[in-house]
Amino acid sequence: MNANQFLKALEQLRGWREFAFILALSERAFPNYVIFDEAIGAKQSAKMRMLLDEAWGMLQEKVGDARIAQSLARLENLAPDPEAYDMYGVYPADDFCRLLEQALLNRLNSTRPRALEASQMATATVAQFIEVSEGEDLSEDELVRVLDRHELMKVDKLFQRELILSLKKQRVPTESYIADVREDAANDGVSNLGIALDD
Repeated sequence: MNANQFLKALEQLRGWREFAFILALSERAFPNYVIFDEAIGAKQSAKMRMLLDEAWGMLQEKVGDARIAQSLARLENLAPDPEAYDMYGVYPADDFCRLLEQALLNRLNSTRPRALEASQMATATVAQFIEVSEGEDLSEDELVRVLDRHELMKVDKLFQRELILSLKKQRVPTESYIADVREDAANDGVSNLGIALDD
């Protein structure tokens, strides 16, 4: 799947497939929230995990707009304010929250396409992490070359492409299929930044 095919496939995602795609990106990014939460001692990870689990549950059950709006309000309360912290970790944590917000907004109003924006958001989190951790003394051209070749970027690209191909082939969101998507997205607790929860 080349870049143009990937973009076209993203734009064609609709309904439960689009929701599942954005949720899977959220799941992959979840450890970034947990690690930041632990660093500041906020102890909100369990509540956020519950919210993410409930969102996955929305693939199996029909929920009303009021409940989704409630979930969005809870998410807003749990999301960190990037301007309140002088540390890099707040940004990947906030990116996770924005991905989950996109998933919930998709469930609330599925007529507006959100997969492309979510995909770009997830990839930008990885690119910014590489820039912060490895790009300090690089020129813009050098940074572009590093990003093109970086293992984390390759893993992110492969994950997103394989996810789209899998979703396109699946006719209905069966419980076993969604469980497999979740497990793959969770990646044994390793986030899209290559950071593991038990590090």
